[in-house]
Amino acid sequence: MAAESLGVRSMALMVETPDLRILLDASAALGMRQRLLPHPSEYLALRESRKRIVENAEKADIITISHYHFDHYTATWKSLEVVSSWSSYDEARRIYGGKTVYAKDYRSSINPSQRRRGYLFSKIASDFIGKLQYSDSKKVTVGDTTIKFTKPLLHGEEDSGLGYVIGAMISHGDSTLMFCPDVQGPMNSSTLRLIIRTKPDVLVIGGPPEYLSGYKVPEDMIKRGMGNLGKLAAQVPLTIAEHHLLRSMRGLGWLDDLKKIAAENGNRMCSAADYLGVENRLLEANRSLLYEEEPPAQEFQKWVKMSPLRRGSLPPPL
Repeated sequence: MAAESLGVRSMALMVETPDLRILLDASAALGMRQRLLPHPSEYLALRESRKRIVENAEKADIITISHYHFDHYTATWKSLEVVSSWSSYDEARRIYGGKTVYAKDYRSSINPSQRRRGYLFSKIASDFIGKLQYSDSKKVTVGDTTIKFTKPLLHGEEDSGLGYVIGAMISHGDSTLMFCPDVQGPMNSSTLRLIIRTKPDVLVIGGPPEYLSGYKVPEDMIKRGMGNLGKLAAQVPLTIAEHHLLRSMRGLGWLDDLKKIAAENGNRMCSAADYLGVENRLLEANRSLLYEEEPPAQEFQKWVKMSPLRRGSLPPPL
């Protein structure tokens, strides 16, 4: 439903079996890059992504939260947060209202900022959620469908301070889809071993953040994540690699290299856009170029120049 190759930060995914529909990480967001707020094209992509998420949430039986970053869960702020995530109490109610939600446990294996977000979500969303369950290492069976949630997996490298995420293995019959958001490759060897041991038919995974290489993430960690992703390309029949990997155009080139590794082994590697058969739209990666080639309207430019306090209460004029 939403991904970097579709113009926003997200890994929102709907998985349907004959028994139930599972909506994974029902959110989308934008972020600052190159000292620029998102371009109007990105806000339009965010609006469309949020519309798809809400529409699919209505059909979902289970909704998951792998961790408490704003591009993976819809927060319950009193008023609409207009600059990056378009989250609010009302938006969260539209998505999670009446649903069974399996969420990362905020009480263990979590960093301070996410602990606070998870606690607030559990208290505020209790107004409208049907049932809130903590997913860490849990197993759920509905008919012939089984969902196995992983133990907490590292969000990228060790000691990054970014905490942990919960992956999911969804199985029906002989088929298994594995969802590994924000493992960044994976960079961690134990996460790689878990994926290989699971032997998924389909793997949806967050790749390494090449755009942060040598800045916030050591270059050798980026190379490790790419190397591990290459190992998976050689073994998994279908891998959809997304998220941090596609926040730079160089990441798209790396994806092309991974596609060759997969094809040489009779497998397929692709982005979410590739899987859907649409054009890759790496809007964040091209933000400076978008501002140059498609200058925003005067009303939008005025909004950008407002003080953060004033801008925070006014949606961008699109």
